[in-house]
Amino acid sequence: MKKIHLLRLALLSSACAFSALTLNPALAQSNAAAQSGVSQLPPVVINQPEARGRAAAVAPRRAARSARSAAASRAPVAPRNVPFVENPRGAIQGYVANRSMAGTKTNTAINETPQAITVIGAEQIRDQKPQKFDEVLRYSPGVVGGYFGADVRNDWYLIRGFKADDNSTFLDGMQLFSTAFATWKLQPTNLERVEVLRGPASVLYGGSSTGGIVNAVSKLPTFEPIRYIETGVNNYGNGYVSFDVGGPIAVPAQNGALAYRVVGQVKGGETQTDFTPDNNYFIAPSLTWKPDADTSFTLLASASRNESRVQNFLPYEGTVTAAPYGRISTGFFGSQPSLDKFTREQEMIGYLFEKRLSENVTFRQNARYGHTDVNLTTLQGLGTDAAGDLSRLYFTTHGVADQANLDNQLEYRFATGDVQHTTLFGLDLRHYSINDYQASLYPAASINVINPVYTNTPYTGAAYRDGTLTQKQIGLYAQDQIKWNRFTLVLSGRNDFVTTTDESRLGAGSNASRDDSKFSGRAGLIYNFDNGIAPYVSYATSYNPLTGVVFSTGAIRLPETGQQTEVGLKYQPAGFNGHFGAALFDLTRQNTPSVDFTNSLLSSQLGEVRSRGIELEAVANPLPGLKLVASHTAYNIEITQEAASYLVGKVPVNTPRQMTSGWADYTFQTGPLAGFGLGGGVRYIGASFADANNLFVVPSFVLGDLAVHYEWQNWRAAVNVQNVGDETYVASCANTTSCFYGDRRRVSASLGYKW
Repeated sequence: MKKIHLLRLALLSSACAFSALTLNPALAQSNAAAQSGVSQLPPVVINQPEARGRAAAVAPRRAARSARSAAASRAPVAPRNVPFVENPRGAIQGYVANRSMAGTKTNTAINETPQAITVIGAEQIRDQKPQKFDEVLRYSPGVVGGYFGADVRNDWYLIRGFKADDNSTFLDGMQLFSTAFATWKLQPTNLERVEVLRGPASVLYGGSSTGGIVNAVSKLPTFEPIRYIETGVNNYGNGYVSFDVGGPIAVPAQNGALAYRVVGQVKGGETQTDFTPDNNYFIAPSLTWKPDADTSFTLLASASRNESRVQNFLPYEGTVTAAPYGRISTGFFGSQPSLDKFTREQEMIGYLFEKRLSENVTFRQNARYGHTDVNLTTLQGLGTDAAGDLSRLYFTTHGVADQANLDNQLEYRFATGDVQHTTLFGLDLRHYSINDYQASLYPAASINVINPVYTNTPYTGAAYRDGTLTQKQIGLYAQDQIKWNRFTLVLSGRNDFVTTTDESRLGAGSNASRDDSKFSGRAGLIYNFDNGIAPYVSYATSYNPLTGVVFSTGAIRLPETGQQTEVGLKYQPAGFNGHFGAALFDLTRQNTPSVDFTNSLLSSQLGEVRSRGIELEAVANPLPGLKLVASHTAYNIEITQEAASYLVGKVPVNTPRQMTSGWADYTFQTGPLAGFGLGGGVRYIGASFADANNLFVVPSFVLGDLAVHYEWQNWRAAVNVQNVGDETYVASCANTTSCFYGDRRRVSASLGYKW
């Protein structure tokens, strides 16, 4: 607890220190974008300073503005009276985003970023009504979301064939790292946008998957009132009430401008699996203070509690194929209701600070402290016999994790002749620790999968893991976006210094530590033709320090490294509200950890895995009321180096190699059906393997989704159907005794009101 309090004090004191150093009223200038939360940049120069308008809270500072009016008059002027101007941290119009900070950490057009980026906005999230975070990603190219099927506890996703949910989930640009079972949970209702940056990203973000990262952007306070409440229920009796309220707070003009926002949800009820609830309680207050047009400070906090039970571990024979006893029901619960439990308590507090020091220099500091406490107890299935008796293992774990992030960025814009530069210098600090307890007992009593009889037998297992793992990471990075005519060259470099320690409480001789230092880099070039076509090429390396120990040696696992070459084409037709993309990639990942679902800390490492493929994407608002997204992904992924030579050339388990999806939503704009809308989509996930030798195939599946909605005055009613055809399918298998059913048909009805 002392360490937790020290981390909290460090973050708060850092915020105060930087505010005291940089909040200088003499630098105040008028900036309408700063007050409204939107910005407009000239189309030619990357991240040129925003045009400055009138700020409501800075009338007393007109003298300071006048003193610098000559310099301000030389800045490019953004168009006036534009109905919607996109902020890379804010809302997008329809389904189409044009700007993002994910690829460069600066406000850059997606069509000028030489790397594949997908942005999913709040409107698409609302239309598709995902129940959990990984469902948000289901229509994105290169991503397999929810590959563990109907598990409501955690979010699971692969990017370009590699597991990324544990080390590549970011919130507001800062990592949410998880290991063992102390995972984090993000709430779709609190997200303004979700950005998928495909390919290596460690050059800017530090340790992360070679396949890419997912950055969730929180809903932030606005200076326009927000008043919204919604309630809903699905066919399993799982109901919820959520709300989103906020707006300006009246303060004296000399104190700047203040706005708040509170997002929350209360949710509870059953799921398709017997005895398995999905209860979720969440609240996220935030506050933005703009003391002047050049300064913004946003404080964000959240707290949540989740209650459920553990996902079934079912055999291949009995789910994918028929067993002598038939097939196991998708509603079957394989543990013991009186014993099985899963609870997560999670709290976060942090801030986003930005200060424009001059026309060409901007300082940003983002910080967050997070705490998660996860308790899990279950009887895990290990396979059935011919009579349908499921052998089981008793397993329990308690993980308490804390993570502190601090990311400092200095952005400097200048010109050398005809060449425009946007440079970025950063210092990224992270501290992660977990107190991890795990115990098991084998064998536990079996249960019949056709006629289950549940008992109240208590179990106590022997601890095989009881210790504290700590990882400290310091990253220094620099980047230059060099723009000359229609060319944009992006050069980035970073060096990470990492210390990992693993201290066991089970006895002497079981402690381990490791120090690492590694450079990662990126070079990308893109050319923007006048007709909207933008070909690009990039090369990037990645570095990801791992936790846990190798079972055979007891040493902390070697860091992952990776390299990728990507060639792509982006197309944004003039006068068309949408864009298209194609990317060819060849990436290699060394020291890839293998998956061990009974103990993630005691796992081995594969030698090298290569993923090569193509991604196609289209997103558009082609007509008023019509919104479209479509994607196709196909790649070859195989083990290319491994001590066990028989694995070379094999495909890693539970890894589909082809995905295709498309979604359309249309709302009538006029006539008697005005306000009425229909949406629908199709998702195809290719076949995967359930074993290392690739002998057991998990078949491909096709799913349909549907939405019907109606808006009248301030009301919005909707019915969303996932898996319209009620297909019974296996989402994936980690091995032949660990297969996971996907979601059956889920019908959700909702009613919302805004005022």
